[in-house]
Amino acid sequence: MLEPRRTLYGSLDCIVIDGGPSPKVLVVLCHGYGAPGTDLASLAFEWITLLGEDAGDFRFVFPAAPQTLAEMGMPDGRAWWPINMAQLAQHVQSSSFSELHTAVPPGIDEARQTLSDSITAMKAEMGVPDAPLVLGGFSQGAMLTLDTALRGTIDPPQILILFSGTLVCQSHWNASLSRLQQTRVYQSHGNVDPILPYSSAVALSQWLSEAGIETEFHSFRGGHTIDGESIETTAQWMNALPRDA
Repeated sequence: MLEPRRTLYGSLDCIVIDGGPSPKVLVVLCHGYGAPGTDLASLAFEWITLLGEDAGDFRFVFPAAPQTLAEMGMPDGRAWWPINMAQLAQHVQSSSFSELHTAVPPGIDEARQTLSDSITAMKAEMGVPDAPLVLGGFSQGAMLTLDTALRGTIDPPQILILFSGTLVCQSHWNASLSRLQQTRVYQSHGNVDPILPYSSAVALSQWLSEAGIETEFHSFRGGHTIDGESIETTAQWMNALPRDA
């Protein structure tokens, strides 16, 4: 049985699950707004099963966001930056998506730097300076990891996974799109998502594709969640990464 362990990377408390004793590939997945730091850790076991005999090449890390939502009645809830949920709902209800796409969330710069520092520490501990990086997240975590891939102080990931994310910071992100020329982007979104609109996910996919970024967009019938096909496909992408024997 693979035993998860807790490790502090930079200032972030993380759950680490290794597929074997000598991992060569780093997979970092960031949870969404209001979730606990443990929220996505079970995905590591699904990926390890799908990766089969190659699972030993992978280390899975799940950072907990730095901000607590205990004062909002969510004692285990965490956030990468504050979200005005009422304002977000208003954007969705009024279909004012252009405002959502151009908004720069207050606190995203600090969150990006914190995650970049944490990933730098993860790579240093692995002792594999050129370890391939799979970076991704769900919802707010997807927004953060795309922002980090575009504007962070780390090298861009080989694979970027965007589960139920959306387009924000568009004017800032436009200037950095060339950083993703060597990155494969996997994006999935439920077509009845009541929180982050499906049409905004389509806009994000089109924006990436028009910039020449290799992007696969997976639409599924469902809400604000991750479906099984997304897990299977991302495992296949991970297994196709070149790595040392």
